[in-house]
Amino acid sequence: MTMDKGTRPKALIAWSSGKDSAWALHVARLSGDYDIVGALTTVTDTFGRVSIHGVREELLMAQLKAAGLPATVVRIPYPCSNEIYEERMAAAMAGAIAAGVTHVIFGDLFLQDIRDYRKAKLKPICVTPVFPVWGLPTEALARDMIAGGVEAWLATVDLKKLPASFAGRRFDLELLADLPEGVDPCGENGEFHTFVAAGPMMQGRVAVSVGERVERDGFAYADLVAG
Repeated sequence: MTMDKGTRPKALIAWSSGKDSAWALHVARLSGDYDIVGALTTVTDTFGRVSIHGVREELLMAQLKAAGLPATVVRIPYPCSNEIYEERMAAAMAGAIAAGVTHVIFGDLFLQDIRDYRKAKLKPICVTPVFPVWGLPTEALARDMIAGGVEAWLATVDLKKLPASFAGRRFDLELLADLPEGVDPCGENGEFHTFVAAGPMMQGRVAVSVGERVERDGFAYADLVAG
């Protein structure tokens, strides 16, 4: 039985704009265990884009509107030291705690060091991390996402692991078949990052098209644009 909204713990979801956080939102909502009150996203102010993913902030906001999630944006400069990142994230979490948030939901799949880092940062502030998709086999998970209606594009690829031509491609069965041996189907080792335009966690589709591809700092970025 789903708990009444007023009795469920309030949670933020760590939102990258990609498929794993989107699917974690979907799974967490299906569980009915949390009142998910917003999305916590890091934006690199220098570029006006989601950090690492390189997604335009206007697309992020359209996506969050479709997902029904108020945005809690952590703004960082480029380059950004770990000290500055943690300072600004701590300030955002302090605000969330003041608003009654007790949990943060993550889309991590199997990287234990990342999971340990999140737990270590949240423990002193008495916030509980939640990992609803942790340990799911990534080949099956990727196919479940596609079959479940997730519409996503590769926004960023690591050029050490994938050719630049993968940036801007649709995350679909054809892409999975084309991934080189050793590349995780969900890109969990950082091989690629995505932007979700539609799926069961969203009401409606974010109109997006693929613009120019640029290479910088060892990564290829597809400039996804609205429309």
